Amino acid sequence: MNTNIVSTPKGFSQQTKWTTQTICLAAVMTALVFLTTFVPRIPIPLGYAHLGDAAIFLLVLFLPKRPAFLAACLGSALSDLLGGFPLWILPTLLIKFIMAWIVWKLNNGAAHLLRTAVAFLLASLWMTIGYTAFGALLYNSFSAGLASAPGLFLEGIINTLAALLLLPVLKRAHQL
Repeated sequence: MNTNIVSTPKGFSQQTKWTTQTICLAAVMTALVFLTTFVPRIPIPLGYAHLGDAAIFLLVLFLPKRPAFLAACLGSALSDLLGGFPLWILPTLLIKFIMAWIVWKLNNGAAHLLRTAVAFLLASLWMTIGYTAFGALLYNSFSAGLASAPGLFLEGIINTLAALLLLPVLKRAHQL
């Protein structure tokens, strides 16, 4: 019984230059990350919770590294810009890049469900720590940064569950 989650087609994940296909893919996936981050905004201290991280987790599993990472960073930053949080654009770019890297590094092509869940949770923990630290820096108050931590961690758990629930459906569609 094969317990691998995803295996990216050879050649597609090994691209060394941008093609029209990868540029278009990155653009469409940036829009997807933006929409899943911007539309279901749930207010929490210092920001908002959303489902964009679930989209990021799944993109990293199914797409080549560069378009997935670019979509994760730009889609999330665009949501900050248009959502009225321009102060958070630079922290978001860094935090989402590292989130995508954690998931990519821990899965490395094909992974098992438990390993994938751990990768999602570790990326969510990083997101919580990153936004808490940047909140403390940006607002010059550790308590202000810490106020957002419970909401951010809950957001990470919800995004992890959403991604894990969508994973079998996307895996089946990917194999067609």
